[in-house]
Amino acid sequence: MSISRKTFDEVMFQCYKPLDMMIQRAHGAFVYDSSGNRYLDLTAGIAVNSLGHTPKGVQKVIRKQADELIHCSNIFTNKKTLELGKKLVSMTDFDRVFFVNSGAEANECALKLARRVAFNEANDEKNEIISFLNSFHGRTLFSVCVGGQDKYSDGFGPKPAAITHLPYNDVETFTRTISEKTCAVILEPVQGEGGIIPVDPKFLKTVRELCSKYKAMLIFDEVQTGVGRTGALYEYQNLGVIPDAITTAKGLGAGLPIGAVLAKEEFARHFGPGTHGSTFGGNPLACAVGCYVIEKIGDPVFLNKVREKGQYLKEGLESIGRKYGVFEEVRGKGLLLGCVLTDRYQGRSGSLQQYGFKHKLLTLVAGSNVLRIAPPLNIKKSLLDKGLKMLEKAVTDFTADQSVK
Repeated sequence: MSISRKTFDEVMFQCYKPLDMMIQRAHGAFVYDSSGNRYLDLTAGIAVNSLGHTPKGVQKVIRKQADELIHCSNIFTNKKTLELGKKLVSMTDFDRVFFVNSGAEANECALKLARRVAFNEANDEKNEIISFLNSFHGRTLFSVCVGGQDKYSDGFGPKPAAITHLPYNDVETFTRTISEKTCAVILEPVQGEGGIIPVDPKFLKTVRELCSKYKAMLIFDEVQTGVGRTGALYEYQNLGVIPDAITTAKGLGAGLPIGAVLAKEEFARHFGPGTHGSTFGGNPLACAVGCYVIEKIGDPVFLNKVREKGQYLKEGLESIGRKYGVFEEVRGKGLLLGCVLTDRYQGRSGSLQQYGFKHKLLTLVAGSNVLRIAPPLNIKKSLLDKGLKMLEKAVTDFTADQSVK
Protein backbone atom coordinates (compact mmCIF):
# COMPACT_ATOMS: atom_id res chain seq x y z
CA MET A 1 0.00 0.00 0.00
CA SER A 2 1.44 3.36 -1.04
CA ILE A 3 1.09 6.09 1.60
CA SER A 4 2.13 9.71 1.08
CA ARG A 5 1.08 13.25 2.00
CA LYS A 6 -1.41 12.98 -0.89
CA THR A 7 -3.19 10.16 0.95
CA PHE A 8 -4.39 12.74 3.49
CA ASP A 9 -6.25 14.59 0.73
CA GLU A 10 -7.79 11.34 -0.50
CA VAL A 11 -9.06 9.64 2.66
CA MET A 12 -9.09 12.03 5.62
CA PHE A 13 -11.69 14.58 6.69
CA GLN A 14 -10.30 17.88 5.44
CA CYS A 15 -10.35 19.61 8.82
CA TYR A 16 -6.64 20.39 8.71
CA LYS A 17 -4.10 21.69 6.22
CA PRO A 18 -0.94 19.75 7.10
CA LEU A 19 2.43 21.04 5.95
CA ASP A 20 3.74 19.54 2.73
CA MET A 21 5.65 16.70 4.39
CA MET A 22 4.93 13.47 6.23
CA ILE A 23 6.65 12.68 9.51
CA GLN A 24 8.49 9.39 9.48
CA ARG A 25 10.04 9.52 12.94
CA ALA A 26 11.02 11.97 15.66
CA HIS A 27 13.28 12.14 18.68
CA GLY A 28 13.96 14.90 21.16
CA ALA A 29 13.46 18.26 19.46
CA PHE A 30 13.89 16.90 15.93
CA VAL A 31 11.40 15.57 13.39
CA TYR A 32 12.36 13.58 10.28
CA ASP A 33 10.12 13.35 7.24
CA SER A 34 9.68 10.54 4.74
CA SER A 35 12.16 12.22 2.37
CA GLY A 36 14.92 12.23 4.97
CA ASN A 37 14.73 15.93 5.87
CA ARG A 38 15.35 16.94 9.48
CA TYR A 39 13.38 19.74 11.17
CA LEU A 40 13.89 21.50 14.49
CA ASP A 41 10.52 21.31 16.21
CA LEU A 42 9.57 24.32 18.34
CA THR A 43 5.93 23.21 18.51
CA ALA A 44 6.15 20.15 20.78
CA GLY A 45 2.97 18.80 19.21
CA ILE A 46 1.20 22.04 20.25
CA ALA A 47 2.63 21.94 23.78
CA VAL A 48 1.97 18.20 24.13
CA ASN A 49 5.43 16.64 23.83
CA SER A 50 6.59 18.23 27.06
CA LEU A 51 9.71 16.04 27.23
CA GLY A 52 10.34 16.02 23.49
CA HIS A 53 9.58 13.29 20.97
CA THR A 54 9.86 9.62 21.99
CA PRO A 55 11.68 10.29 25.31
CA LYS A 56 13.46 7.19 26.59
CA GLY A 57 11.97 7.47 30.06
CA VAL A 58 8.44 7.49 28.67
CA GLN A 59 9.22 4.57 26.38
CA LYS A 60 10.46 2.59 29.38
CA VAL A 61 7.28 3.32 31.35
CA ILE A 62 5.09 2.33 28.40
CA ARG A 63 6.88 -1.00 27.93
CA LYS A 64 6.65 -1.85 31.61
CA GLN A 65 2.99 -0.87 31.96
CA ALA A 66 2.02 -2.59 28.69
CA ASP A 67 3.28 -5.84 30.17
CA GLU A 68 0.98 -5.44 33.18
CA LEU A 69 -2.23 -3.59 32.28
CA ILE A 70 -3.21 -1.40 29.33
CA HIS A 71 -6.91 -0.77 29.92
CA CYS A 72 -9.64 -1.66 32.37
CA SER A 73 -13.13 -0.25 32.70
CA ASN A 74 -14.19 2.07 35.50
CA ILE A 75 -16.05 -0.73 37.28
CA PHE A 76 -12.54 -1.45 38.63
CA THR A 77 -9.74 0.76 39.81
CA ASN A 78 -6.01 0.29 39.41
CA LYS A 79 -2.76 1.40 40.99
CA LYS A 80 -1.47 3.77 38.30
CA THR A 81 -4.68 5.77 38.02
CA LEU A 82 -4.81 6.25 41.77
CA GLU A 83 -1.10 7.01 41.95
CA LEU A 84 -1.41 9.81 39.41
CA GLY A 85 -4.50 11.16 41.14
CA LYS A 86 -2.66 11.23 44.46
CA LYS A 87 0.38 12.95 42.94
CA LEU A 88 -1.77 15.67 41.35
CA VAL A 89 -3.65 16.33 44.57
CA SER A 90 -0.45 16.45 46.64
CA MET A 91 1.27 18.85 44.23
CA THR A 92 -1.64 21.29 43.85
CA ASP A 93 -4.34 22.98 45.94
CA PHE A 94 -7.15 20.63 44.97
CA ASP A 95 -8.82 17.67 46.62
CA ARG A 96 -10.16 15.43 43.86
CA VAL A 97 -9.42 14.41 40.27
CA PHE A 98 -11.52 13.18 37.36
CA PHE A 99 -9.58 11.72 34.43
CA VAL A 100 -10.52 12.15 30.78
CA ASN A 101 -8.66 11.90 27.47
CA SER A 102 -8.24 15.47 26.22
CA GLY A 103 -8.47 19.14 27.07
CA ALA A 104 -11.87 19.51 25.45
CA GLU A 105 -13.25 16.68 27.56
CA ALA A 106 -11.71 18.19 30.69
CA ASN A 107 -13.39 21.53 30.02
CA GLU A 108 -16.67 19.83 29.18
CA CYS A 109 -16.52 17.99 32.50
CA ALA A 110 -15.65 21.10 34.51
CA LEU A 111 -18.47 23.12 32.93
CA LYS A 112 -20.98 20.34 33.53
CA LEU A 113 -19.82 20.20 37.13
CA ALA A 114 -20.37 23.94 37.56
CA ARG A 115 -23.90 23.68 36.23
CA ARG A 116 -24.64 20.71 38.53
CA VAL A 117 -23.29 22.53 41.59
CA ALA A 118 -25.51 25.53 40.85
CA PHE A 119 -28.52 23.30 40.24
CA ASN A 120 -28.00 21.47 43.53
CA GLU A 121 -27.20 24.48 45.68
CA ALA A 122 -29.31 27.22 44.07
CA ASN A 123 -31.77 26.71 41.21
CA ASP A 124 -31.86 25.96 37.49
CA GLU A 125 -31.78 29.69 36.69
CA LYS A 126 -28.24 29.97 38.01
CA ASN A 127 -26.74 28.67 34.79
CA GLU A 128 -24.78 31.50 33.14
CA ILE A 129 -21.21 30.70 32.10
CA ILE A 130 -18.91 33.67 31.60
CA SER A 131 -16.03 33.17 29.18
CA PHE A 132 -13.82 35.63 27.31
CA LEU A 133 -13.44 36.84 23.76
CA ASN A 134 -10.72 35.06 21.77
CA SER A 135 -10.56 32.22 24.28
CA PHE A 136 -10.39 28.59 23.20
CA HIS A 137 -11.67 25.68 25.29
CA GLY A 138 -11.99 22.75 22.89
CA ARG A 139 -14.00 21.40 19.98
CA THR A 140 -17.00 19.65 21.49
CA LEU A 141 -20.21 21.55 20.77
CA PHE A 142 -20.42 22.80 24.35
CA SER A 143 -16.75 23.71 24.81
CA VAL A 144 -16.38 25.33 21.38
CA CYS A 145 -19.37 27.55 22.12
CA VAL A 146 -17.95 28.50 25.51
CA GLY A 147 -14.79 29.51 23.65
CA GLY A 148 -14.88 33.11 22.53
CA GLN A 149 -14.26 32.69 18.80
CA ASP A 150 -17.38 32.52 16.63
CA LYS A 151 -15.40 31.24 13.65
CA TYR A 152 -15.10 27.88 15.42
CA SER A 153 -18.71 27.61 16.63
CA ASP A 154 -20.81 29.14 13.84
CA GLY A 155 -22.59 26.84 11.41
CA PHE A 156 -23.42 23.95 13.75
CA GLY A 157 -27.03 24.71 14.54
CA PRO A 158 -28.43 26.16 17.76
CA LYS A 159 -25.74 26.92 20.31
CA PRO A 160 -25.99 26.02 23.99
CA ALA A 161 -27.66 28.85 25.90
CA ALA A 162 -26.55 30.97 28.87
CA ILE A 163 -22.99 31.59 27.69
CA THR A 164 -21.66 35.15 27.89
CA HIS A 165 -18.42 36.31 26.27
CA LEU A 166 -16.63 39.36 27.70
CA PRO A 167 -13.45 41.25 26.82
CA TYR A 168 -10.41 39.64 28.45
CA ASN A 169 -8.70 41.65 31.21
CA ASP A 170 -11.57 44.18 31.30
CA VAL A 171 -12.33 44.70 35.00
CA GLU A 172 -15.18 47.16 34.51
CA THR A 173 -17.15 45.01 32.06
CA PHE A 174 -16.68 41.89 34.15
CA THR A 175 -17.77 43.64 37.35
CA ARG A 176 -20.86 44.95 35.61
CA THR A 177 -21.81 41.55 34.16
CA ILE A 178 -21.31 38.84 36.79
CA SER A 179 -24.41 38.25 38.88
CA GLU A 180 -26.36 35.78 41.00
CA LYS A 181 -27.22 33.95 37.77
CA THR A 182 -23.56 33.20 37.02
CA CYS A 183 -22.63 29.60 37.81
CA ALA A 184 -19.10 29.58 36.36
CA VAL A 185 -16.30 31.74 35.02
CA ILE A 186 -13.72 30.00 32.84
CA LEU A 187 -10.49 31.56 31.64
CA GLU A 188 -7.04 30.71 30.34
CA PRO A 189 -4.28 32.21 32.53
CA VAL A 190 -2.51 32.81 29.23
CA GLN A 191 -4.83 32.88 26.24
CA GLY A 192 -3.34 30.44 23.72
CA GLU A 193 -5.21 30.42 20.41
CA GLY A 194 -6.22 34.00 21.16
CA GLY A 195 -2.67 35.28 20.77
CA ILE A 196 -0.58 34.28 23.84
CA ILE A 197 -2.05 36.96 26.11
CA PRO A 198 -1.30 36.66 29.86
CA VAL A 199 -4.01 37.51 32.37
CA ASP A 200 -3.74 40.85 34.15
CA PRO A 201 -3.15 40.15 37.89
CA LYS A 202 -5.50 42.99 38.94
CA PHE A 203 -8.22 41.63 36.69
CA LEU A 204 -7.71 38.13 38.04
CA LYS A 205 -7.95 39.34 41.64
CA THR A 206 -11.30 40.97 40.86
CA VAL A 207 -12.53 37.80 39.12
CA ARG A 208 -11.64 35.70 42.16
CA GLU A 209 -13.33 38.09 44.59
CA LEU A 210 -16.53 38.35 42.59
CA CYS A 211 -16.75 34.61 41.91
CA SER A 212 -16.59 34.06 45.66
CA LYS A 213 -19.20 36.78 46.25
CA TYR A 214 -21.67 35.37 43.73
CA LYS A 215 -20.84 31.69 44.41
CA ALA A 216 -19.73 31.11 40.84
CA MET A 217 -17.20 28.35 40.19
CA LEU A 218 -13.89 29.76 38.95
CA ILE A 219 -12.27 27.42 36.42
CA PHE A 220 -8.79 27.89 35.01
CA ASP A 221 -8.26 26.21 31.65
CA GLU A 222 -4.66 25.09 32.10
CA VAL A 223 -4.69 22.67 29.18
CA GLN A 224 -1.86 24.57 27.50
CA THR A 225 -0.31 26.47 30.41
CA GLY A 226 -0.17 23.47 32.73
CA VAL A 227 2.46 20.82 33.43
CA GLY A 228 5.42 23.16 33.58
CA ARG A 229 4.83 25.09 30.37
CA THR A 230 5.03 28.51 32.08
CA GLY A 231 7.72 27.60 34.60
CA ALA A 232 5.32 26.54 37.36
CA LEU A 233 3.66 23.15 37.53
CA TYR A 234 0.40 25.02 36.90
CA GLU A 235 0.26 28.71 36.05
CA TYR A 236 -2.20 29.52 38.85
CA GLN A 237 0.73 28.84 41.21
CA ASN A 238 2.57 31.79 39.64
CA LEU A 239 -0.38 34.11 40.10
CA GLY A 240 -1.28 33.93 43.77
CA VAL A 241 -4.93 33.18 42.98
CA ILE A 242 -6.41 29.75 43.61
CA PRO A 243 -9.36 28.81 41.36
CA ASP A 244 -12.04 26.30 42.34
CA ALA A 245 -10.96 23.92 39.58
CA ILE A 246 -8.40 23.60 36.84
CA THR A 247 -8.39 21.55 33.67
CA THR A 248 -5.22 19.90 32.41
CA ALA A 249 -4.20 17.75 29.42
CA LYS A 250 -1.61 18.21 26.63
CA GLY A 251 1.80 17.91 28.36
CA LEU A 252 0.51 15.60 31.10
CA GLY A 253 0.91 12.55 28.87
CA ALA A 254 4.06 13.65 27.02
CA GLY A 255 2.39 12.46 23.81
CA LEU A 256 -0.25 10.04 25.11
CA PRO A 257 -3.89 11.19 25.28
CA ILE A 258 -4.85 12.13 28.84
CA GLY A 259 -6.66 14.97 30.57
CA ALA A 260 -8.07 15.72 34.00
CA VAL A 261 -10.19 18.05 36.07
CA LEU A 262 -8.85 18.95 39.51
CA ALA A 263 -11.37 20.50 41.89
CA LYS A 264 -11.98 21.47 45.48
CA GLU A 265 -14.04 19.00 47.52
CA GLU A 266 -16.97 21.41 47.92
CA PHE A 267 -17.45 21.30 44.16
CA ALA A 268 -16.31 17.77 43.33
CA ARG A 269 -18.80 16.22 45.77
CA HIS A 270 -21.67 17.19 43.47
CA PHE A 271 -20.61 14.51 40.97
CA GLY A 272 -21.89 11.22 42.33
CA PRO A 273 -22.32 7.82 40.63
CA GLY A 274 -23.90 8.19 37.20
CA THR A 275 -23.52 11.96 36.88
CA HIS A 276 -20.52 11.77 34.58
CA GLY A 277 -18.23 9.18 33.06
CA SER A 278 -15.54 8.29 30.53
CA THR A 279 -14.76 4.90 29.00
CA PHE A 280 -11.06 5.58 28.58
CA GLY A 281 -10.62 8.22 31.31
CA GLY A 282 -8.00 7.09 33.81
CA ASN A 283 -6.50 4.62 31.38
CA PRO A 284 -3.68 2.86 33.28
CA LEU A 285 -1.16 3.16 30.44
CA ALA A 286 -1.68 6.91 30.08
CA CYS A 287 -1.72 7.38 33.86
CA ALA A 288 1.55 5.47 34.26
CA VAL A 289 3.15 7.91 31.83
CA GLY A 290 1.46 10.80 33.63
CA CYS A 291 3.06 9.70 36.91
CA TYR A 292 6.48 9.78 35.30
CA VAL A 293 5.87 13.15 33.63
CA ILE A 294 4.44 14.94 36.65
CA GLU A 295 7.26 13.74 38.89
CA LYS A 296 9.97 14.79 36.44
CA ILE A 297 8.49 18.15 35.47
CA GLY A 298 7.30 18.94 39.01
CA ASP A 299 10.90 19.00 40.23
CA PRO A 300 11.68 22.63 41.26
CA VAL A 301 15.07 22.41 39.54
CA PHE A 302 13.40 21.41 36.26
CA LEU A 303 10.83 24.23 36.56
CA ASN A 304 13.54 26.78 37.27
CA LYS A 305 15.32 25.73 34.08
CA VAL A 306 12.07 26.22 32.13
CA ARG A 307 11.86 29.79 33.44
CA GLU A 308 15.51 30.46 32.60
CA LYS A 309 15.21 29.06 29.08
CA GLY A 310 11.97 30.94 28.55
CA GLN A 311 13.64 34.25 29.39
CA TYR A 312 16.64 33.37 27.23
CA LEU A 313 14.41 32.52 24.26
CA LYS A 314 12.27 35.62 24.74
CA GLU A 315 15.33 37.87 24.67
CA GLY A 316 16.56 36.19 21.49
CA LEU A 317 13.18 36.64 19.80
CA GLU A 318 13.01 40.27 20.89
CA SER A 319 16.46 40.84 19.39
CA ILE A 320 15.29 39.48 16.02
CA GLY A 321 12.17 41.62 16.27
CA ARG A 322 14.18 44.80 16.82
CA LYS A 323 16.75 44.01 14.13
CA TYR A 324 14.18 43.43 11.38
CA GLY A 325 11.26 45.51 12.64
CA VAL A 326 9.04 42.46 12.47
CA PHE A 327 7.80 41.88 16.04
CA GLU A 328 5.89 44.52 17.98
CA GLU A 329 6.43 42.53 21.18
CA VAL A 330 7.14 39.04 22.45
CA ARG A 331 4.72 38.00 25.18
CA GLY A 332 3.88 34.92 27.17
CA LYS A 333 5.31 32.91 30.05
CA GLY A 334 8.09 30.35 30.27
CA LEU A 335 8.26 28.32 27.08
CA LEU A 336 4.90 29.51 25.74
CA LEU A 337 5.74 32.62 23.75
CA GLY A 338 3.99 34.67 21.09
CA CYS A 339 5.78 36.96 18.63
CA VAL A 340 3.31 39.71 17.73
CA LEU A 341 3.80 41.03 14.20
CA THR A 342 4.14 44.77 13.67
CA ASP A 343 1.44 46.69 11.81
CA ARG A 344 3.38 46.37 8.57
CA TYR A 345 3.03 42.57 8.65
CA GLN A 346 -0.45 42.19 10.13
CA GLY A 347 -2.29 39.03 9.13
CA ARG A 348 0.90 37.28 7.94
CA SER A 349 1.84 34.89 10.74
CA GLY A 350 1.03 31.93 8.49
CA SER A 351 3.45 33.23 5.86
CA LEU A 352 6.23 33.57 8.42
CA GLN A 353 5.50 30.04 9.64
CA GLN A 354 5.91 28.79 6.05
CA TYR A 355 9.26 30.56 5.71
CA GLY A 356 10.36 28.83 8.88
CA PHE A 357 9.31 25.51 7.37
CA LYS A 358 11.40 26.32 4.29
CA HIS A 359 14.42 26.61 6.60
CA LYS A 360 13.53 23.34 8.40
CA LEU A 361 12.08 25.09 11.45
CA LEU A 362 8.66 24.12 12.80
CA THR A 363 6.63 26.80 14.59
CA LEU A 364 2.97 27.52 15.36
CA VAL A 365 0.62 30.44 14.94
CA ALA A 366 -1.86 31.92 17.41
CA GLY A 367 -4.18 33.74 15.09
CA SER A 368 -3.13 35.63 11.99
CA ASN A 369 -0.85 38.10 13.78
CA VAL A 370 1.15 35.97 16.22
CA LEU A 371 3.87 33.39 15.68
CA ARG A 372 3.70 30.92 18.58
CA ILE A 373 6.74 29.15 20.01
CA ALA A 374 6.24 26.19 22.38
CA PRO A 375 9.30 23.90 22.34
CA PRO A 376 9.86 20.82 24.53
CA LEU A 377 10.42 21.88 28.13
CA ASN A 378 13.72 19.99 28.31
CA ILE A 379 15.16 21.52 25.14
CA LYS A 380 18.84 22.49 25.39
CA LYS A 381 19.94 26.12 25.10
CA SER A 382 22.17 25.15 22.19
CA LEU A 383 19.06 24.10 20.26
CA LEU A 384 17.32 27.34 21.18
CA ASP A 385 20.31 29.13 19.66
CA LYS A 386 19.99 26.99 16.57
CA GLY A 387 16.28 27.75 16.36
CA LEU A 388 16.88 31.49 16.68
CA LYS A 389 19.40 31.39 13.82
CA MET A 390 16.94 29.44 11.65
CA LEU A 391 14.15 31.86 12.52
CA GLU A 392 16.37 34.82 11.62
CA LYS A 393 16.92 33.30 8.18
CA ALA A 394 13.16 32.85 7.83
CA VAL A 395 12.54 36.45 8.92
CA THR A 396 15.13 37.69 6.43
CA ASP A 397 13.26 35.99 3.57
CA PHE A 398 9.89 37.01 4.97
CA THR A 399 10.72 40.70 5.19
CA ALA A 400 12.29 40.65 1.72
CA ASP A 401 9.15 39.18 0.17
CA GLN A 402 7.22 42.09 -1.35
CA SER A 403 3.99 40.10 -1.32
CA VAL A 404 3.82 40.13 2.50
CA LYS A 405 4.18 43.90 2.80
